[in-house]
Amino acid sequence: MTEWVKSGRQLEREQVRRSRARRSASIATASTIVFIVLAAWVVASSPGWPRVRATFFDGGHFAASLPDVLSGFLLNIKIFLIAEPLILVVGLLVALARGIKRPAFFPIRALATLYTDVFRGVPTILVIYLVGFGLPALRLQGIPNDLVTLGVIALTLSYGAYVAEVFRSGIESIHPSQVAAARSLGLSHGKTMRFVVLPQATRRVVPPLLNDFISLQKDTALVATIGPLEALRQAQIYAASTFNFTSYLVAALLFILLTIPLARFTDHLAARTRRRRGA
Repeated sequence: MTEWVKSGRQLEREQVRRSRARRSASIATASTIVFIVLAAWVVASSPGWPRVRATFFDGGHFAASLPDVLSGFLLNIKIFLIAEPLILVVGLLVALARGIKRPAFFPIRALATLYTDVFRGVPTILVIYLVGFGLPALRLQGIPNDLVTLGVIALTLSYGAYVAEVFRSGIESIHPSQVAAARSLGLSHGKTMRFVVLPQATRRVVPPLLNDFISLQKDTALVATIGPLEALRQAQIYAASTFNFTSYLVAALLFILLTIPLARFTDHLAARTRRRRGA
């Protein structure tokens, strides 16, 4: 069997592609360096830069505030890890409830629609205030008083509405012929959703779901408004005691270190989906 060998024309094309890729990378690198140097020069030459550097970029305050802010950031991660699966469950159940077509289940469908309309319309910080201060004020038996738990409930209610619409868009993107084919094989509506529709819909909505969870990771800082000592609250305490705002920079960098890898992973999944579809 003769081994396949690339033709001279093919080798020439590959060489041209590599040359263009190197040239594009060189231009991109040079333009990026020029932009960064120019931006740094504009900022450093501004009249207020010495004051800003002392207030926001002090190395001593950075090192001093890092342990407390980092310990608070671990609470942010804990809130995120607890709220994320709860949001997925709530979002999926609400999306399925909105897809029920039988007249007898109209109250459930109406309630699911009302839930998504209300909690997508109310800002997340207001939901945190209402849950964090409103639920304990009811003094009902069984209502938690732990501030972290109340923050998780508020984030779940708020983000569950957004995730429900993401799931619903994924479910509705499945062609009706697949549902008809499954029903013609004798599958019930529940089994059709479980074995045919939901697996495909879930794969399609993974990138937008990850985008929502990137926002969720940042919005865990809003829980600080009701009192838990997470990263933002720790930064506020340090800034109030030292009159220096470098601790806010520490908190911002910690959030960036966590969200950027997740953002790049989202881009990777989106690009892979486009390749599968031949785009």
